[in-house]
Amino acid sequence: MSEDPYTAIRDAVRRLTAGFPGEYWREKDRERAYPTEFVEALTQAGYLGMLIPEEYGGSGMGLAAACAVLEEVHRAGANGAAAHAQMYTMGAILRHGSDEQKARYLPGIASGELRMQAFGVTEPGAGTDTTRITTRARRDGDDYVVSGQKIWISRAEHSDLLLLLCRTTAREDAARPSEGMTLLLVDMREAKTAGLTIQPIRTMLNHATTALFFDDVRVPVANRLGEEGRGFKYVLDGMNAERILIAAECIGDGRFFIDRAAAYAKQREVFGRPIGANQGVQFPIARAHVQLTAASLMVDKAAALFDAGEPCGSEANMAKMLASEASWYAADQCLQTHGGFGFAEDYDIERKFRETRLYQVAPISTNLILSHVATHVLGLPKSF
Repeated sequence: MSEDPYTAIRDAVRRLTAGFPGEYWREKDRERAYPTEFVEALTQAGYLGMLIPEEYGGSGMGLAAACAVLEEVHRAGANGAAAHAQMYTMGAILRHGSDEQKARYLPGIASGELRMQAFGVTEPGAGTDTTRITTRARRDGDDYVVSGQKIWISRAEHSDLLLLLCRTTAREDAARPSEGMTLLLVDMREAKTAGLTIQPIRTMLNHATTALFFDDVRVPVANRLGEEGRGFKYVLDGMNAERILIAAECIGDGRFFIDRAAAYAKQREVFGRPIGANQGVQFPIARAHVQLTAASLMVDKAAALFDAGEPCGSEANMAKMLASEASWYAADQCLQTHGGFGFAEDYDIERKFRETRLYQVAPISTNLILSHVATHVLGLPKSF
């Protein structure tokens, strides 16, 4: 087996996360509070700007390195979801922004002075059928006037900039359903006083998600990324990075559960011997390890393709599916191994159990991944 090229990064992340033990995360979870101190620590360490080129103040590293960071964050029992979008949403500016836009925004994002970690795509009436979004941006001189609603927009209360997908041409008037959508960069510091309402949504986990309401919010045309009407294509570019990074988080979650389950099974004695001596306990933990190891290899492959600039949509989807399912199985077995103690807050398992369950649903559901593989990889007829 080849040596891990990111050993030094992993060691540094472990040292950082050691300063944020389970007590810290339990308090944030109880209060449904944003982990500001942890996000600031990640920022100061340079991890949130590591995908930004050095010329703009970042580290210029690849997605595989970012995966190593987020995997270790989650393996430590922490949660990178509070800040992971700061890593990849800037990709829309980097790949599709003008030179002026890159110079204006990327240095601030790299340093953390600007928070860009909100991504406005999903709507109540569209769900994952993005072509049916109805949030409209109407051109008015040098501005777009935005009206509509978004939902499940995480970290909007903790972000300065919002990457917003909206329609500039109605679906029925566009040449294709995927055309007529435009990507805008919204400065929420200004918009919150000029027609944008942010409504928090309380969920089963501490995820800082919201609904957004746009009432004639004016966005300068200068804040459009790329060409008008091509926003859907631009958004797809960023989704691969998001899915691969979240898959890495799931690998970290899975390792957290397997580490905890194995350690507990060694020391917990019932009927005069460690419960880990019983195959009914040890086999599920071993199976979780096998599944997670296989999923990790798929994440590595997807990240390598992304970093090489190769097409990786199917691999990103498969990595996310395999990693999320492996982490969920590991979570279930860890809880089962701990028995009643697994439900106690002090063990951190029930919190991580809730957190890792999200990724069966977001950022894309398992059924849609299977549909993508069926039609795009296997050539089966589309069902919708």
